[in-house]
Amino acid sequence: MNTEYFIAKRITWGKESKGNISKPIVNIAIVAIALGLCVMILAVSIVTGFKDEIRRKVVGFGSHIQIINHDTNYSYESFPIDRRSVNTENILKIEGVEHIQVFATKAGIMKAGDQNQGIVLKGVGTDFDWTFFENNLVDGKKIDVNGKEPSGEILLSRYLANLLKIELGDSIKVFFVDENGKLRGRPLVVSGLYDTGLEEFDKLFGLVDIRHIQKLNNWNENQVSGFEIMINDFDNLDELTGEVKNLAGYTYNEDGTKLKVESIKEKYPQEFDWLELQDINVWVILIIMIAVAGINMISSLLILILERTTMIGILKSLGAQNWSIRKIFLYNAGFLIGRGLLWGNIAGIAVSLIQFYFHVIPLDPSIYYINTVPINFNIFHILLLNAGSFIVIVFMLVVPSMIISKITPVKAISFK
Repeated sequence: MNTEYFIAKRITWGKESKGNISKPIVNIAIVAIALGLCVMILAVSIVTGFKDEIRRKVVGFGSHIQIINHDTNYSYESFPIDRRSVNTENILKIEGVEHIQVFATKAGIMKAGDQNQGIVLKGVGTDFDWTFFENNLVDGKKIDVNGKEPSGEILLSRYLANLLKIELGDSIKVFFVDENGKLRGRPLVVSGLYDTGLEEFDKLFGLVDIRHIQKLNNWNENQVSGFEIMINDFDNLDELTGEVKNLAGYTYNEDGTKLKVESIKEKYPQEFDWLELQDINVWVILIIMIAVAGINMISSLLILILERTTMIGILKSLGAQNWSIRKIFLYNAGFLIGRGLLWGNIAGIAVSLIQFYFHVIPLDPSIYYINTVPINFNIFHILLLNAGSFIVIVFMLVVPSMIISKITPVKAISFK
């Protein structure tokens, strides 16, 4: 039998412990640990949920990986590549790659009535994955790109529709400057409105049939701006980008131009750098919460030792070593920490689940890009928080427990 463990259990749950003067202080420490863990669970769940949500929206506009012409700049006026220059079947064989599709972009000016607004038309074809835009569709329907003739429809954001005071079914005209410097226009009908809450992108993109972009750029049916590749796990983005580069990044077109492979992090570095900064906030919260819980637990431990001074003296007189007695109080503290973690888990998980399913806490999408507090409920994160909190707090108690070695049996037994 583990003697230290047995004595610690009697101290923690024995009947005589209920009336001890340390009880209120111990309860405060338990509450501090519970609140600390609850806040940590919520902080990690919210920040990781926020990052996942924003990342998902950015990827929805630009995919995880793009294959484009090496000479293409960032003006959305791209140099074409031949869709036959990329072996899509080999790319789809890469483990982790889910989908590949062609796209084309062209910048223009949209006119509705007396209102004008700059826009980037993104041309999509029959291979386009509509999942992201269907999930964010607020009115109407997606454009139909399956007809023999180019579709005369456009999918706009609700932000642009409100800005230009247009509604579903209204006709607009988009003007472009061609390679000869002449102004060309295209009449389009608004088929649907989407709203992602990501204003920076909502005010920029409209989706049209890719054949419009090809005609405006005087491209043939095989010329596109590039390929978009979707993967199943963002954590593998850098690795999969490298594999795609090995297959397509060193390929040359018939005109001698080279293909370029870039990830979404390379295309929009500011957005992803900003998301990475959110981790700092989480670490600050974790450190503060653990420090508060640890300090409260140290106070409780010192009170427990003071309260049990006579017991310590008796154990020492019976031959117990300092480390053995210290283990009794560390076990005792471990029981109390466990109780605090239990209540912290219950509170933190309960609040997370309520927000996850019922969205009771709203947000202003114009500021936070989303309309409700996001929750990423990850059991691994919760287990890691529990294990980390327990280990750190126990280690914080090791040094204060050394006060036991200063207690002498004679003075301890006579202590009242």
